Amino acid sequence: MKNLFKQTLAIAVIALSFSCSEEFLDNTGVAGESQPTASFTSADAEQAAETNTNIPAAFVNGIYAQMIQTGSGGTNLNHDDFGQKGYDIYGDMLCGDMALSVSTYGWYRADITEFQAPQDFTRGRNRMVWRYYYRIVRSANNVIASLGGNDAVPELDENKYAMGQAKALRAHSYFYLTQYFQKEYVPNEAILPLYIEPEIENLPKSTAEQVYNQMEADLMDAVTLLDGFNRTAKNQVDQNVARMIYAYVLGAKGGRWQDVADLTNDVITTTSHTMLQPAQVTVVPADGTSNAFNDVNFTDNWMWGIDITENNGLGLVSWWGQVDSFSYSYAWAGDYKAIDASLFAAIPANDARKGQFLNNPANGRHLQPLFKFAASGTIGGASQTVTADYVYMRIEEAYLLNAEANARIPNEAAARTSLKSLLDLRVPSSAYVDTLTGQALLDEIYLQTRIELWGEGKSYLAMKRNQATVTRGSNHLSFVGQPIPYNDERMQFEIPQDEIQNNPFLSNQNQ
Repeated sequence: MKNLFKQTLAIAVIALSFSCSEEFLDNTGVAGESQPTASFTSADAEQAAETNTNIPAAFVNGIYAQMIQTGSGGTNLNHDDFGQKGYDIYGDMLCGDMALSVSTYGWYRADITEFQAPQDFTRGRNRMVWRYYYRIVRSANNVIASLGGNDAVPELDENKYAMGQAKALRAHSYFYLTQYFQKEYVPNEAILPLYIEPEIENLPKSTAEQVYNQMEADLMDAVTLLDGFNRTAKNQVDQNVARMIYAYVLGAKGGRWQDVADLTNDVITTTSHTMLQPAQVTVVPADGTSNAFNDVNFTDNWMWGIDITENNGLGLVSWWGQVDSFSYSYAWAGDYKAIDASLFAAIPANDARKGQFLNNPANGRHLQPLFKFAASGTIGGASQTVTADYVYMRIEEAYLLNAEANARIPNEAAARTSLKSLLDLRVPSSAYVDTLTGQALLDEIYLQTRIELWGEGKSYLAMKRNQATVTRGSNHLSFVGQPIPYNDERMQFEIPQDEIQNNPFLSNQNQ
């Protein structure tokens, strides 16, 4: 992985109280490249950790800052290059649940909604996805090495918690790499280089089984290491977030649905998080106040998210800058993101979530999420500085994934219980669920997952787990009415050209 994983020396002087500042992660280079001015190695980190036990935690906080960093996919100019939430948009658009209904500036249109990047390894979006997740992997590897390596169990609780978070974040990145670069889980298919040490530049592809085994090992360790960890902010991975990542990994792999049910049940029964109440499902943007989708502290349903402040320096180049019409944004100015028209039609009229979207065909903003995501009280935003927060995971996901897993075991009674726990907060009556069995029950859980988590980056993962085929609705700009299956060539990115050229193992494997 030549030149992809260097850390800036400035990480050594991170403030030990995390303020989400990105200054220490300024990797800006030239010609669209991200070339740090100095390297920070695992040896440096290990030496620092010996003299200050707060250092490993500071390094982990640096990884969280990378997750929201603009340009972290290796570009200087791309306005869709802003970390994890950027690739959440990619997934939502690839699977078709998020429609680009109006395109004035062209972001996402050719490479994503018209599938040019997944079909052409020379396109830059392949490179962005690859670089971002492997950068997180490299940073996590540095933390793990500084604490004694992959097999070490730190003695101090603080270092155990740092190790647990680093292993969970490494698994999280490999999980997204497997989703974006493999059609479906085929154990013996060589898919990705598996880096678990920080100083190795190039490796051949490992098989899917090897990558999944490493993710599982990391997440089992993380769940154990994070026992007793009381995080200071929701940007940090705690034990239940690690359990949920583990459940997603096993769900993508398939076959071990009892384990998925057990993991999600552990989350449901041990967490203090509660699902959104009916009145919180839609927002009132006119008052410009905090709401359940823009403030990490507004409700307790956010399991994992980050408090964005002015110090982060986010603006137009951000998730809010691409999706939210109540921000200074493309979604306001002419690149409209809307719910797929067919998916919207599938939401019952008495479902509270129907009101999250503008339902006015005469309005150009028809089906935009004007009453789900709103960073301010003014269309176009009151400020160009983003302070609305990023959500990575909500407790509702645990109920939906638990329902899906139980339906597959099958333990349909338990599946219905979990699904109805959510639906009782969304529709006047969930009694119809009691009549569902077999594939009809699974189809309903999948539909509810798409509705509940629209725009949050989970629809693509659900499409692949359910081996679904999605037909694009009438408000897309391309491929309207075409059924596209989960394992279509257009659903996965290609290993980027420069990675193949720079890694001789990949060059030989791709001959």
